[in-house]
Amino acid sequence: MKFKDKVVIITGATSGIGEACAEVFGREGAKIAITGRNPEKLQNSLLKLKSKGVDAISILADAASEKDNQNLAEETLKHFGRIDVLINNAGIGMRALFEAMDLEVFKKVMDTNFYGSVYATKYCLPAILESKGSIIGISSINGYRGTPARTAYTASKYAMNGFFESLRTEVMKKGVHVLVVAPGFTESNIRNIALTADGSSQGESPRDEAKMMTSAEVAEHILKATLNRKRDIVLTLQGKMAVFLNKWMPGILDGIVYNQMAKEKDSPFN
Repeated sequence: MKFKDKVVIITGATSGIGEACAEVFGREGAKIAITGRNPEKLQNSLLKLKSKGVDAISILADAASEKDNQNLAEETLKHFGRIDVLINNAGIGMRALFEAMDLEVFKKVMDTNFYGSVYATKYCLPAILESKGSIIGISSINGYRGTPARTAYTASKYAMNGFFESLRTEVMKKGVHVLVVAPGFTESNIRNIALTADGSSQGESPRDEAKMMTSAEVAEHILKATLNRKRDIVLTLQGKMAVFLNKWMPGILDGIVYNQMAKEKDSPFN
């Protein structure tokens, strides 16, 4: 029970990595506060946690709403009295060429992925400074390497990486741990609900989800990195290779990334 009686907030925890983190941290004795925009899914995730003996609450919240994020911090403190870990997981994907993309879609992705993390961190930070806890940003390999047809998603993750790097330096002498996680391709529903050029959901994932790292595996890595107060982690061999090649051979990687996108099902390049 490595997180016995610690209070962990996880945004966007009704599926994928967020839901897996709630289960993994709850297994280690943490008290869990989860958020989501869909009341039914949020209730199902809460019941699942409670059935496993986890002390948990759910808070209906849209990550893109500053008011909802303020309420998230206030309700967690009201119920549990403290905040030890904030996992900024809520996010949305997109897949469309920039030239065809409605700018409102671009803004929606930035509001959810980037500003959602900023808002949650802002309102939870005073309590985390007091507990000398952890702030975790679930970024992406796209935070290190841009990919075509994912301009808004890439921009949001680069912004997250810069924000948390700067914040880390601000609080490094105050006992607060800041971790940035860059999962590689992970089996989840983020590609199914990714936004297209007009803002509608993509529906079917263009990739073979069965060949990806599972959300549970990602959550175990996050748990271990939090315990060890690591600075950042990059997951999957493919993800590590992309970060390495982009640093040392970015021009070559441009061609590799283009060719990979062109092979995807229903690629925008076809």
